[in-house]
Amino acid sequence: MSNSEAPAFDRRAIPDTADELTWTASDGWPMRQLEWQQPEPQCRGSVLFMTGRADFYEKYLETFHDFHRQGWNISSVDWRGQGGSGRCGPHPHVGHIEDFAIWVDDLSALFASWRQDRPGPHIVIGHSMGGHLVMRALAEQRIHPDAVILSAPMLAPVGGGMPEWTAQLIAKIMCTFGRARRRAWKVSEKPLEPEVLRQGLLTHDAARYADEFFWFAQRPELRLGPASWRWVERAYSSAHHLRERKKLEQVDIPILFLATEVDRLVDHATIMRAVHLIPTAELQLFGEECAHEIYRESDAVRNVALEASFHFLDRVAPVA
Repeated sequence: MSNSEAPAFDRRAIPDTADELTWTASDGWPMRQLEWQQPEPQCRGSVLFMTGRADFYEKYLETFHDFHRQGWNISSVDWRGQGGSGRCGPHPHVGHIEDFAIWVDDLSALFASWRQDRPGPHIVIGHSMGGHLVMRALAEQRIHPDAVILSAPMLAPVGGGMPEWTAQLIAKIMCTFGRARRRAWKVSEKPLEPEVLRQGLLTHDAARYADEFFWFAQRPELRLGPASWRWVERAYSSAHHLRERKKLEQVDIPILFLATEVDRLVDHATIMRAVHLIPTAELQLFGEECAHEIYRESDAVRNVALEASFHFLDRVAPVA
């Protein structure tokens, strides 16, 4: 069923049958968790949805609803340092991490405990930075789901109109001069670029874009602004891991890439290279009609993305 045929869903309320919990990482870090389960006889399988940079799970309640109506259990955990999972730096509105490997470790431990407690098939969905971290965990053989969907994955960030090595060097210099935990840009979501209207980078749907600010008003602790210079430098460093041909060619888990040719937040060429190198990869490609947040785009786009997702899962992860 397409979204246009679906019953009305309130994107600005936690579903009555969902639970907000806490998952604790191995070092004791508490991470906010959403669980929206199915009655056992109706369960199609389980989805773990990992969001992007500066995201929080409330932004994707509508997408959770779409998958839940298809029979999937839904789990989502805010990454350490963002959403409702605290901050890794001194400023509450700066997204900071010392190394992306910390997040890969978190995901590995989370996936292991999640898979043990949920019925299969076990599906992992990652958006943007979440897609980067899911792809790293796959390439490093840290997680083994039955299938994966990557929405506009940040396999490499854009370089702000300059070569990647230059962008990373600038970030390294800023860290060297004591600015590692300070913000790397101002209002826009695009590092090393002049300020750009944020909505235009994310979605053509003004109402869905406004949902984010509704949640900021209701839950101010969710708001997160620009990333730190350390985040930028570590993002480029982590991207090098995702360009290792041998590791990509050894990935044998079915992966659906959802991508747009005009994405101004992630490097499209790096996504296409991964699609060609991973033997089990499939691609649903959009054009100018689609910005970065594919599952939060206008109905004409997101319905196609949802149908592609559901058909993919029906083929590669049938009901056990």
